[in-house]
Order: sequence, then structure tokens, then C-alpha cells
Amino acid sequence: MYILMISRATLFSLPGGDTMQINKTAEYLRDKGVLIDIKLANDTIDYSRYDLIHFFNIIRPSDILGHIKKSKLPYIVSPIYVEFDNIEKLNGGLRGLLYKVFGSDGIEYIKTLARLYKNAEQISDWRYLILGHKNSLKYVIKNSKLLLPNSHSEMNRLINKYHVTKDYIVVPNAIDKKVFNLSIVANPDYLDAVITVGQITPRKNQLNIIRALNQSSFNVFIIGKPSRNALDYYKQCKKEASNNIHFIDYLEHEELAKIYKAAKVHILASWFETTGLVSIEAAIMGCNIVITDEGDQKEYFKEYATYCEAGSIPSIRKAVEIAYKREYDTSIRNYIFSNYTWEIAADKTLEAYKKVIKCN
Repeated sequence: MYILMISRATLFSLPGGDTMQINKTAEYLRDKGVLIDIKLANDTIDYSRYDLIHFFNIIRPSDILGHIKKSKLPYIVSPIYVEFDNIEKLNGGLRGLLYKVFGSDGIEYIKTLARLYKNAEQISDWRYLILGHKNSLKYVIKNSKLLLPNSHSEMNRLINKYHVTKDYIVVPNAIDKKVFNLSIVANPDYLDAVITVGQITPRKNQLNIIRALNQSSFNVFIIGKPSRNALDYYKQCKKEASNNIHFIDYLEHEELAKIYKAAKVHILASWFETTGLVSIEAAIMGCNIVITDEGDQKEYFKEYATYCEAGSIPSIRKAVEIAYKREYDTSIRNYIFSNYTWEIAADKTLEAYKKVIKCN
């Protein structure tokens, strides 16, 4: 069994949650003896050596169409289906107007053209320009052998948005037990802090976190780099932050694990999350977590989280105060280890590979 994994051209130059998902899925599948190559959407590929293609990020069908056409191989897709509707509705000016006129699929089409023009990112098949974003995405789903969403909630969103049906296997997002090890030594600089980890961008909502926790008694750390399309947003965050708010650049997971172990609360007040991988990581290391119920997070965290409203500064502040006073519930560790590890994710993915290859 030889598997080809393909994702966006900026997978490694602009790492995100999908970077972690593809790298860890490949690592743990290799441990099970599966041969895997990871390629970027703009790579030149010899398809003849592979049995199956595993695509990541269905929101970028322009990356996928050409590889389907050229390879003629069976394929499956991990959708990692993010919806930007809530955050797009908040945008004013030209972008807000464009959203009202063209909707979310139209905006994604425009963003693809912008990446082509500004960043020289390739479109793998020019059919995308003719089909448009929505029909391209539906084509990818229709012709796939199987979808591997991170949750039932994610799959239901795809069905409701695009009125498509497809066999699927839920492959959970997960933590690496080798990295997030309870025996590691906590970083004392973050003792009892409130932290938020993630790319600094309007979707992650750091500005409202800052406004909610400014000049509070909490020692707050915002950890992550700004998106290259959100530099003005980052400047606004820095401008509004009071002295109790600290900015830390991107850190590797080994360092983050030490910080999670020392901190008291991790907050992810996003306008949308498929999972909130950093919340799983923080929770396993001993943080009480604050999240929104936007996206698919509630399927993962159930009653283990304190919930806030992304658009309400008082709600964010209140949720952090509640979480800070809560005693940490150690049962969340058993819950995560039983459901959300990369070993489990790899087993589910391998099940999908065998199912597709057997039928071809």
C-alpha cells in the first residue's frame, strides 16, 4: 500500500492545524507500515507508484481538480471544512459588500484568484474557473471514494451546505502522547496564566479576547504569528493591549506543552473551529478551557469546557473568570486518551484506505 497525500502549496511555509493533521497522520501510519509521501498541490508528481490519493482541505478544490484528472487514481478527502460566514458578515467596506453579493463560495472563488495573482499559487486545473468554487467542490465530493471528516458535525455541515451525500468515516483530530507527556516540567514563566494559542487572525478573535481581559488581574499570553493577510489586525491587537497582555511568537509543540502545563486557562474564542486542536492539547496538560460553540467544538468537548460568545466581550470575560475558579477535572484526560490520539486517528484512516483499495 503506497499512499500519496496532497495539500495546499503553503502547507509548510504557513503552517496551521492542517499541517499538524497531515504530518501526524503520516507519521503514525508509517509506524503501522504504510508507505506515504506528502506532496504540495503545486508539485510535479509521478502518480504511477501510488495506490490512492489522500487530499486535505476541501475548501481548496482548485488544488485538487488537476490531480484527479491527471492521476486517474481513486481518492479520499479529509475535508477540514471551515466556514467563514460569521467572520465575513462582520467585515465592512469592499469585502463585506462582496460577501453580501457573492456569498461564501463566491468569496472563496475571489480569494483563489487573488492567491493566483498575488502569490503565484497555481490552479491545478483551469476547469475551476469555469465550474466556479461551489460546483468544483461538489465535483470533488461526488467523485471521491470516501470522506474523512473530523466529526459528524463537520459532515452534517457539508451535507447541509452543498446538498451532497457521500460515505464517510470520522477520523478525529488528536494529540501526540509522546509530546504532551505529563512528566514534562512546566515553564514557570506561565504559572497560572491565561493563554491563547493560534495564528493571529480575525477568525481566532484575539482582539475581543484582548478587549475582554485588558487591565484585568489575569496574566495573559497571546501565542502565535499573524496571518500574512491579517497584519493590520495584528497591529490593532498590539495597539489595544494593556500591560497585562503579552505577545509571544510561534512556538514548537514541545515548548507549548511546558506552557500548557503551567497555565491555568486556555481560551479559544474563535468565530469558527472544526476542532480547536490547541484546546485538546491544553486540556490534556491541565488547563481549564474556554471555547465557543461555533463549528464542531461541542461534539469534542461536551461538558468539559466553559463556553463563551465570540461577539460578546462580557461573555468572554465572564467565561474566563468561571474557568479560572474551576477545579481541573482530571477525567478529561481519560476522555481524550480514549478518543483523540493520533494512534486512533491512524487506525481510522487505515480502515478507510483498506476499504477503498479493496473495492478498486
